[in-house]
Amino acid sequence: MRVFVTGASGHIGLPVTEELVGAGHEVVGLARSDDSAAKIEAAGAAVRRGDLDDLDGLAAAAREADGVIHLAFKHDLTATGEMEGAIAADMAATRAFGDALAGSDKPFVNTSGTLMLAMMGLGRTGTEDDRSPGGHRANVENATLALADRGVRSSVIRLSPLVHSDLDKHGFGPSLIGIAREEGFAGYPGEGANRWPAVHTLDAARLYRLAVESAPAGQILHGVGDEGVPLREIAAAIGRGTGLEARSVPEAEIPDYFSFLAGFITLDDPTSNAKTREVVGWEPTHPGLIADYDAGHYFE
Repeated sequence: MRVFVTGASGHIGLPVTEELVGAGHEVVGLARSDDSAAKIEAAGAAVRRGDLDDLDGLAAAAREADGVIHLAFKHDLTATGEMEGAIAADMAATRAFGDALAGSDKPFVNTSGTLMLAMMGLGRTGTEDDRSPGGHRANVENATLALADRGVRSSVIRLSPLVHSDLDKHGFGPSLIGIAREEGFAGYPGEGANRWPAVHTLDAARLYRLAVESAPAGQILHGVGDEGVPLREIAAAIGRGTGLEARSVPEAEIPDYFSFLAGFITLDDPTSNAKTREVVGWEPTHPGLIADYDAGHYFE
């Protein structure tokens, strides 16, 4: 299978590219810089130069491929508070892919996040059958799933907020460690009983391969290894790794301590992966979040 991958040089995209190549697939990775292109080529894939704003180029690449995995996202905009711009670019790319693949029965695997379920206030463990009526990435998720009615084998992988491994240099894990070092202690919100799911990078990469190979049209999959790790345990692991005390951050101090994470650090996001394992035969095999922290590489 010839697979076009956006975000192919990133923390998750590069392992996805390597996973696909290792399974015998031909991969074309989107690159917007020489550095990205070099990483993609080193992984054994071909390079297509461009970015998410080149909608005609994205559509052409999709038509030339046997399937598409969309991982690229304008994280630089979200970091500066321009979430609406990042979502608009993601929606435009999704529509371009959908129009190019309509009627082909080719697979299109898009990316979302499990924190969307927490924002729905389910009050229970989230499942692959839960759907959000809309808002931010939910709109892109719903647009992707709707492509099943247009002859696209579309699926969405909801990634855990903590995608961890020694490849993780800029995710929420390193951010929490950086905050702890800056503030002088490893903090958790309130009692720290709220839970976040996590998944190892290499387990997530294998899930993307399985999705493009076999996920049914209109299917949501959960990139979840640990279904819910209490924030208090995460802070304790960060404390062990940094040599800092782990302690509670009172509600009034959460915005100052957690900075850009303050808006969702208190969310409770337990998430099941049961249907994902059943539908595509995926089993996480790599270390869980706490074991990965305790391995020490996050603190070198």
